[in-house]
Amino acid sequence: MKSNESLVWVIYDITKDKVRRKIVKATEEAGLYRVQKSVFLGTIETNTLDELSLQVQDLIDEDTDSVYIFPMCETDFKKVILHGQAFDKKLVTDEIKALLF
Repeated sequence: MKSNESLVWVIYDITKDKVRRKIVKATEEAGLYRVQKSVFLGTIETNTLDELSLQVQDLIDEDTDSVYIFPMCETDFKKVILHGQAFDKKLVTDEIKALLF
């Protein structure tokens, strides 16, 4: 991971399908990978993270929607504990598998 990159989780609960699709597209375009239906994970440059955060803020209805963006250092990520079907195996890419295992 480069010095200007962060490992980031994006987790959302969005009520409207159209807005949700736009959030998914923006998150994927930022280079993050879907690991659950409403959870994305990956490394992202600081500028791209800032842009994604601004996009999300413009798209959502702050009265009904929630989006959590959690930057995490690689050391702490390696301490993540997974139980059961923690990730949707159909959605997890090789890049995410490399981070996890």
